[in-house]
Amino acid sequence: MSETALSLDAESHTTQAHASAFVDVASPAQFPDSPVSRVFAQPLMLGLFLPIQAGGWSASTLPRTTDWSFDYNADLVLKAEALGFDLVFALSQWLPKGGYGGVFNGEALDSFMTLAALTARTERILLAATSHVLYGPWHPLHFAKFTATLDHISRGRWGINVVTGHRAVEHEMFGWNRIEHDRRYEMAGEFIDAVQQLWAQRENFTFEPELSSWKLNGAFVTPKPRYGRPLLINATGSDAGIEFAARYSDVVFITSPAGPDIDRALEALPAHAARVKAAAAKHGRTIRTLLNPLVVCRETAAEARAYRDAIVAHADEGSFQRFDSDAHAWRGNIDQRTQAAARAVGGNVSITGSPEEVADTIVRLHRAGVDGVQLSFFDFKPDLDFFGDRVLPLLREAGLRH
Repeated sequence: MSETALSLDAESHTTQAHASAFVDVASPAQFPDSPVSRVFAQPLMLGLFLPIQAGGWSASTLPRTTDWSFDYNADLVLKAEALGFDLVFALSQWLPKGGYGGVFNGEALDSFMTLAALTARTERILLAATSHVLYGPWHPLHFAKFTATLDHISRGRWGINVVTGHRAVEHEMFGWNRIEHDRRYEMAGEFIDAVQQLWAQRENFTFEPELSSWKLNGAFVTPKPRYGRPLLINATGSDAGIEFAARYSDVVFITSPAGPDIDRALEALPAHAARVKAAAAKHGRTIRTLLNPLVVCRETAAEARAYRDAIVAHADEGSFQRFDSDAHAWRGNIDQRTQAAARAVGGNVSITGSPEEVADTIVRLHRAGVDGVQLSFFDFKPDLDFFGDRVLPLLREAGLRH
């Protein structure tokens, strides 16, 4: 059964009486010659989580080169592509003046525009833009046209990390009250249903959603995506988010349900990853899991731990004080001191050690059901160089990279 038919069977809130006939929408993974199929052929997907926001992924004031500017991030993408990385993407945020405070002062590029600019500067790597599909700027017709154009420019290397928005301050900036968690996913389902039809329909398309204010009347989009549709990703840990991923996404961005400690994460991830994949299987679909560890690696374990200790010692207590989120994926049952240390080194799981230790931990994550790692670093340029020189060859030797 097609993904579109499945999305309708799964109690999505589309209104058939107000819609043109739906047609099948093919995933890019169904085309053997697509860039997505090439990436999925890797035993372990390898991605880079770009620091297009001030502070990168680490709430620490220890000096580093990491910078949110376009030139810095473009250099990272080109380096990642040269190293053979499969994928890059970056967050999207809408924050008032001052951001979260401290190093997270709100300075940031837009994810969609940044990755769009890189479609013409790269040749092989997949580019996935994080997009709040419910926020005011987007209408499905705009979204379908813009993304199909970028898919065409990139020759099938364009992807979308679909997010619904989980911070009250962001909703308020667009003049709303925060939409209830599960309802956001229902609205996002309507949006993606419409966008997928605009990508696939060969005739004008009419659609009237039940939950949203936009409508389509005789709408049409060209060019069509090269391989069915762009890559679809979403990040989640909730029941509603997992169901959304099961119906729509090719890749689901997961976090450790046991918090940032890597040993506890390795214990908890097999069941969590299996749950996500089983949800997709109920819809006749295959989904891949992606985890974002921050890597702290030095030539010896002692050097790596000393570096991590220095990062934590410079933890920026002014950051994240204004963070207000109901995103289930980022919750963790950890004490305040552990949480502060985790934020200093990325807020999710971190991997610290020698090249051999880092490679071994990534191997263990793969065995735990993680299909790909979307890496971040504290000091991105030198740390990415070191990873490429010292860790990547070990992943090849372990059979995780072709």
